[in-house]
Amino acid sequence: MHPEVQQAEAGACPMCGMALERLPGVAGAAAYRCPMHPEVVSDEPGPCPSCGMALEPETVSAEEEADPELADMTRRFWSCAVVSLPVLFLGMAEMVPDSPFSLPMSRTSSIWAQFVLTTPVVLWGGWPFLQRAWASVVNRSPNMFTLISVGVGAAYVFSLAAILFPQLFPESFRTAGGFVPVYFESAAVIITLVLLGQVLELRARARTGDAIRSLLALAPKTALSLRDDGTAEEVSLERVTPGDRLRVRPGEKVPVDGTVLSGSTTIEESMVTGEPLPVAKTDGDAVTGGTVNGTGSFIMRADRVGRDTLVARIVQMVGEAQRSRAPIQRTVDRVAEYFVPAVMLAAVAAFVVWSLVGPEPRMVHGLISAVSVLIIACPCALGLATPMAVMVGTGRGAGTGVLIRDAEALELLDKVDTLVVDKTGTVTEGRPHLVSVVPLAGHQEDELLAFAASLGQESEHPLSAAFVSAARKRGLTLSQASDFRSVTGKGMVAEVDGHSVVLGSRLLLEEHGIDGGELYRRAEIQRRDGCTVTFIGVDGRPAGMLGVADPIKQSSYEAMNALRRKQVRIIMLTGDNRTTAVAVAHHLGITEVEADVSPEQKGAVIQRLQAAGAVVAMAGDGINDAPALAQAHVGIAMSTGADIAMESAGVTLLKGDLRALARARQLSGQTMSNIRQNLWLAFVYNILGIPIAAGMLYPVFGLLLSPMVASGAMTLSSLSVIGNSLRVRRKPL
Repeated sequence: MHPEVQQAEAGACPMCGMALERLPGVAGAAAYRCPMHPEVVSDEPGPCPSCGMALEPETVSAEEEADPELADMTRRFWSCAVVSLPVLFLGMAEMVPDSPFSLPMSRTSSIWAQFVLTTPVVLWGGWPFLQRAWASVVNRSPNMFTLISVGVGAAYVFSLAAILFPQLFPESFRTAGGFVPVYFESAAVIITLVLLGQVLELRARARTGDAIRSLLALAPKTALSLRDDGTAEEVSLERVTPGDRLRVRPGEKVPVDGTVLSGSTTIEESMVTGEPLPVAKTDGDAVTGGTVNGTGSFIMRADRVGRDTLVARIVQMVGEAQRSRAPIQRTVDRVAEYFVPAVMLAAVAAFVVWSLVGPEPRMVHGLISAVSVLIIACPCALGLATPMAVMVGTGRGAGTGVLIRDAEALELLDKVDTLVVDKTGTVTEGRPHLVSVVPLAGHQEDELLAFAASLGQESEHPLSAAFVSAARKRGLTLSQASDFRSVTGKGMVAEVDGHSVVLGSRLLLEEHGIDGGELYRRAEIQRRDGCTVTFIGVDGRPAGMLGVADPIKQSSYEAMNALRRKQVRIIMLTGDNRTTAVAVAHHLGITEVEADVSPEQKGAVIQRLQAAGAVVAMAGDGINDAPALAQAHVGIAMSTGADIAMESAGVTLLKGDLRALARARQLSGQTMSNIRQNLWLAFVYNILGIPIAAGMLYPVFGLLLSPMVASGAMTLSSLSVIGNSLRVRRKPL
């Protein structure tokens, strides 16, 4: 709730009291953060100074670690429960004489026994709540523990005064028998029930880290490293560095992210991508750390290790998302800001009204009503409504191939009505292959391909990879390009073997004074078949063109149909030629196409759609998509694309499968529905609970709510919100 609050150890947020959460992926730095106030971070465990809730560890480990806060609350609960039972028994015996609760002891002895037993429950068992209440006063941030402490303190202090100084109380405080009643049993039972609620809440919140723990458990502890002499050595994962050669045997987990150098196999990637079918892998294919190898054996090159692996990045992003705040939380915060003072005023009003017009003993009835109002109106359910749903929702998404960066993206996904998609690498495979080389007079196919591949060696663009791959298959010798310059969205320029080579779009050639003439007309024929055409100029003159085909992903057809059924408007936005883009869009049933646009123009298109009132999601995978991803309400990146695209996006689709986008929207809808249900439960509970606690039912039914019942109801409201949030984990996507 308060991300600025940071500390190195577990504890509670000093602003709101919620348990601090450990940042994922932070090795060796034990920090604790409040889930309600993410800015509250501490080096030690303890309460949040704002809401009083226990701070939670930021780093989640693969093994479920002991929670010191949970252990402490559990110990206090069982100890207080054992002591509170006889207090409750004695209190009931005093309230109902000649009942089964009656004991062969005097009232005075019973009251002093209750005092002796209740005092450790209030002062030791309730000490964490008293501390958090005091912190809320010091920080001028009243919270649920302020209400609990005031209510319990009023009942305990009143009862203590009643046995020490009974002569000071007027008749309005005395029962028909002339006694001043005591409420030790209420104070003891309230503390015990609040402790029970804390134990159950901490246990439930720990379950929200299951998704992260399951991902962390994917990574093996060791890897089989190959030495230069061909022998293998088993080393710890911390010793693996980029460039190391590793052997992966049948049935083993892939140790780190890398590339297959030799061998072939199938790999089970479902824990990362959500896809159940094994994926075939052979030379040159990428593999992900933590996935499970099938029956084949292969040698791989380590490319990303430690925090740079996909699983580690997923863990970090999921943790950040779980600590982020959804826009709807701002409304809840504004309500909560005035809620606690309003409850305290309501309690005072209840006491005043009862003391003026209530039946005898008026003051006693007023005290019971005021304490019940304070206890039953604790806003813990209201505070948990949004963070619990967000933590469960983002964890659920990570397990199904949808990585959500923050709660705002999770909330906005459900509202998206316009999806803008890039072409290459998003709806297509992103692994184009060369289908034609058309040289002009004076040039040969192999010559042009060698020029294109020599420039392509310097670039990560998918088209460049197609040129390099085709050249190697033909056995061509590539040269080292000098004075290389990449022009984003247009192409590349360099010197190769003493020749000035321009490779890219028509616009790039024209910027260098090259007129393609007939080439441009011939290119249109290939574009109508869905090919991407790249022009090449040599020494200031047109030399030819290369045609590349990029197959449409089979999953894209299903994804587009699913989104159209949800009434989502789909627009293709690409820097590719319009003819090629329209051909691909036609196959997918997309009727709106924006082509031949630069990276800056992509952002402008998003702005134009937003200005028209659309809630826009942008899906892309390349560096040139980053501005548009950042501009969109929700940026959606393919994990198979460039890192900058993932950094600019609010959502990453693992395996680059757009079908996961339909799952992401469904998850967003389920989570937002869950948040609304939680808020409804919290608000309705308080709307009904406060009047009943104040004594609304007394004139009709003669019923005055006991503070003990109010405490049980308050605990039940929090548990209902937690239980409802955890339901998201079981809903199908």
